[in-house]
Amino acid sequence: MSTWNRRSALKGLLTTTAAVGTLGIASACAPDDRRAQPPTTLKNSFKHSVCRWCFQDLPLEQLCAAAKEMGIQGIDLVGPKEWPTLKKYGLDSPMCNGAEINLTDGFNDPRFHAQLQKQYAEMIPRVAQAGYTNLICFSGSRRGLSDEAGWTNCVRGLQPLVKLAAQHKVVLVMELLNSKIDHKDYQCDRTAWGVELAKRLGSENFKLLYDIYHMQINEGDVIRTLTEYHPYIAHYHTAGVPGRHEIGDSQELNYPAIMRAIKATGFQGYVAQEFMPQQADKLASLRQAIQLCDV
Repeated sequence: MSTWNRRSALKGLLTTTAAVGTLGIASACAPDDRRAQPPTTLKNSFKHSVCRWCFQDLPLEQLCAAAKEMGIQGIDLVGPKEWPTLKKYGLDSPMCNGAEINLTDGFNDPRFHAQLQKQYAEMIPRVAQAGYTNLICFSGSRRGLSDEAGWTNCVRGLQPLVKLAAQHKVVLVMELLNSKIDHKDYQCDRTAWGVELAKRLGSENFKLLYDIYHMQINEGDVIRTLTEYHPYIAHYHTAGVPGRHEIGDSQELNYPAIMRAIKATGFQGYVAQEFMPQQADKLASLRQAIQLCDV
């Protein structure tokens, strides 16, 4: 994830003919057509999702229809305006967004606490009312802060919201991002840093989004780390390293082994594909990624 293109990606781009052809779905994606095509059967050791921003050039309706046919159960990183479309297709919103300011202005800086607390206090009940659970949040850029100052500030900013989230059975989920390549100066850039924050908040309503791509870049040791810290992890994201593209054999991570390690922890949540497809047939790349991760 580079700058916050998840929400600022160009709108209204034309659907590629190749993408439609791959799935054999009529361009209109009529409900009758969806019923006529049974979804792919997956092992579903855990649940599968896909991040909306990576397929922003496809209409949401087409992505939903394709996801449903592949056996994917959710679409990550969509806000309230798009939830009705997901519900239309019987899909979950496993990682909601829309309350954050951006990736750099986060809970580690008291200057943003008032705005963040207002926005999250409004969004938490909406997430609950829609029947969803996870709402993403960010530490923000370090800007010279020590680890201790970052933890202290995040606790102050998050504590009242975590209490509100508990009342609504919502979980605030802070994403781990790399500060080496994509998000220079981001503070929550190591699993141990996020775990320490979770320990200080001391609530099941605050957890971490372990982004495998980001953590491979910043710290490596993926399988041992997620195995050790799995009680603090609510959600996973994938992408190939280097480049953040497809997760096949052209990149360095052994995703089937990583998925087996996640399964071994007893994880019951979602693993979401968050790679930027290089292949012309983007939906074929998505299908291959899901099959690779279905252990």
